[in-house]
Amino acid sequence: MTEWDVKKLRILRTLRDRGTVTATAEALRMTPSAVSQQLTNLAGQLGVPLLEAQGRRVRLTDAAHLVLRHAEAVFAELERADAGLAGYLRGEAGEVRVGAFSTAVPALVVPAVRLLRAEDRPAPDVRVREAEAAQAYELLTSGDVDLALSLAAHAPTARDSRFALLPLLADPLDVALPADHRLARAPALRLADLAGDPWIFGGSGPWSQITTAACEAAGFVPEQAHSAAGWTAILSLVEAGMGIALIPRMASRERRERRERREGVVLRVLEADRPRRHVVAAVRQGAEGGPAVARVLEALVRAARSFS
Repeated sequence: MTEWDVKKLRILRTLRDRGTVTATAEALRMTPSAVSQQLTNLAGQLGVPLLEAQGRRVRLTDAAHLVLRHAEAVFAELERADAGLAGYLRGEAGEVRVGAFSTAVPALVVPAVRLLRAEDRPAPDVRVREAEAAQAYELLTSGDVDLALSLAAHAPTARDSRFALLPLLADPLDVALPADHRLARAPALRLADLAGDPWIFGGSGPWSQITTAACEAAGFVPEQAHSAAGWTAILSLVEAGMGIALIPRMASRERRERRERREGVVLRVLEADRPRRHVVAAVRQGAEGGPAVARVLEALVRAARSFS
């Protein structure tokens, strides 16, 4: 029977995910030569070639992809074993490291922590790391976080056996208009009514794609006039009459709660179009059964329900 080396299989999986030996070495805090040596040894143990040259890079062979398809089930079982052992050693509390995009922290993570602390038993120790929606999966894959909050647009497909996904929230998108905009007080408003306006796109993360997709679904391609990374900058541009922008309800509610209202900006609900961005939680396959992770997921579901 073939002897399987889990450590070397993890290196092979990381190479598949990161694409290069150098990136794999950086992710695993190894040297490139050590990565190459470990994979050479694994190929020898399995008796099949795992890598082949592709110009100055390498790519995984069909045999390597076959090995990894089976290895994913092994990794999931090991995650379940880790979760079970953590529950045994620490009780239900334990520690859960959460990677979340900026607006999800005050809207979902903080309320979930408050719910856990209000229970009549010790709460898990939740450690938060703010990360862009797409980066959250890199952190989850590398083991730097235990749970990722991201957007469905950046989530892996349901067929990706590395992760278990849980839909949390459909976050409505409202449109921010200057107070003196011609449609600021129109009785009804559709995205298509704003097709000729200059738009302000997000300068980082997925916001540009989300804005474009919502407008295209309404039948037009938005003209990008400006790009800004944060909601403060975006709303400042809107207030100055330099353009309009889609704003997620999670972001606008946070600003209202912090009493950061802008008198020169009007937020309008797009009832006819109902654009949404979908928020999901993800864990490594098998880890969802861990007592601490399961409690945090359940609290996030309750927080999302309250937000809605």
